[in-house]
Amino acid sequence: MEIKTIGVLGAGVMGNGIAQVASMAGYNVILRDIEDRFVEGGIKNIDKFLTKSVEKGKMAADDKNAIMGRIKGTTDMGAMKDADFIVEVIIEVMAVKKKVFAELDEITKPGVILSSNTSSMSITEIASATKRPDKVIGMHFFNPVPLMKLVEVIRGISTNDETTTTTIDLARKLGKEPVEVKVDVPGFLANRLMIAVAIEAIKLYEQGIASKEDIDKAAKLGLNYPMGPFELMDLTGIDINYHVMDYFYKELPKENKWDPPLFIKNMVRAGLLGRKTGKGWYDYSK
Repeated sequence: MEIKTIGVLGAGVMGNGIAQVASMAGYNVILRDIEDRFVEGGIKNIDKFLTKSVEKGKMAADDKNAIMGRIKGTTDMGAMKDADFIVEVIIEVMAVKKKVFAELDEITKPGVILSSNTSSMSITEIASATKRPDKVIGMHFFNPVPLMKLVEVIRGISTNDETTTTTIDLARKLGKEPVEVKVDVPGFLANRLMIAVAIEAIKLYEQGIASKEDIDKAAKLGLNYPMGPFELMDLTGIDINYHVMDYFYKELPKENKWDPPLFIKNMVRAGLLGRKTGKGWYDYSK
């Protein structure tokens, strides 16, 4: 099936970013959320980003107008009947995702691929809510979507080769660099690597082996990371990192390395969640 229109479920930061890159690549976009205010907020964020690009001379005003014109906002789930490819970008709760995928299975055309932007949840389980598990796949973008190049393409146990090839091809047409995750595992690739480094960094700090500042410096200057693990946890949210560690620990019980260190548990209990609260591993309130 030729892809002309992409349906994006969820107009939050990730959803509107995906809608933006899809429209910039020439696709028509149906951006859907549960309330008008969320849809309007998502479209406003896209307009703001593109306006800055025009002001900086990176884009012509006519091009910006054309991009915005290809995006249709709606609260109507039925609008997804016109989509040729779906990207789900909703809350990370399995029961909610399965409910939405069951609805999409009934609404969309039979050949439409249903993809999920989940960062860690089982594609196989999501697909079980549909009658087309061969057409369900993970398509995990990274934040901020317009700037980050990576897309993880994750196969569920029933995902077929055609679905995988089509999704990889679409990721490239959106200007992204896809990597194929051949087995449906918790955390896929990037988060498995990121969380492993984060846990090891916290252990080094807990044991008094080095300061968090020196651990971050070692990662940046010795490993050429753009940010140290503590800086990255503060940026992405310490609570999110903790919940992912806990999820890995429960899903991979034989691998004790995922047990969240006590220090990060206490950080979450204290409400020290990183940049979003003004204080985490570092103090951002000054």
